[in-house]
Amino acid sequence: MTAPPPAGAPLLALRGVGMCFPNGTRALDRFDLEVARGEFLSLLGPSGCGKSTVLRLVAGLAAPTEGAVLRPSGVRVGVVFQEPTLMPWASAFDNVRLPLRLAGRGEAEVREEVMAVLARVGLADFARSYPRELSGGMRMRVSIARALVTRPELLLLDEPFAALDEITRGRLDDDLLDLWRENGLTVVFVTHSVYEAVYLSTRVAVLAGRPGRVADAIDVDAAERGDAFRADPRYAAWCLRASAALKAAAA
Repeated sequence: MTAPPPAGAPLLALRGVGMCFPNGTRALDRFDLEVARGEFLSLLGPSGCGKSTVLRLVAGLAAPTEGAVLRPSGVRVGVVFQEPTLMPWASAFDNVRLPLRLAGRGEAEVREEVMAVLARVGLADFARSYPRELSGGMRMRVSIARALVTRPELLLLDEPFAALDEITRGRLDDDLLDLWRENGLTVVFVTHSVYEAVYLSTRVAVLAGRPGRVADAIDVDAAERGDAFRADPRYAAWCLRASAALKAAAA
């Protein structure tokens, strides 16, 4: 079930959530998690521990078999998947415009909004380009722009940069941090990378499974990110702790 939390509660909470698929696989069992407004939370864990299932439940793409997913009614949610899932026959502009078109808004009405968000991800000059004409990183930027054009308060990302090279991945990590700060977003980010999780997050939740559960949570108390943060001994220490927690979770 999905229901509004009481006043003063976290933006998002999963209470005693269980998820059992029709084939009998239990992905989550008594899963508890809270996400504060404005937090950047990464879900880190081995394959099959239920990270993507958590995101699907939060997004409302599936319903838990037990427990509750709680968030205020009317909270706008944006979702970015591992693959850009763009329409190959549509331009970058039309791909980003899709959620607004489905909401019944005409092209002329939303042109400025779409162009503004394309500019924000560095693709204003590629508005009329088709996905086949864009690099992998650019296609992912289009996917992020499509999620942002609805002005979400909660942004969910499921390993969006996993297939990209390290240079592009690092650049998009920094862009995502800028978007998070500038738009006051709450972010839940799924990744397999310890280094990415620590670099991006205010908190890292390490999941163990199956069935999935939160095995450890690590607060990353760093005001600034960037190259200086990567060289900070605290970054190395947080990565070592997250690595140890991930190893224990996998075992």
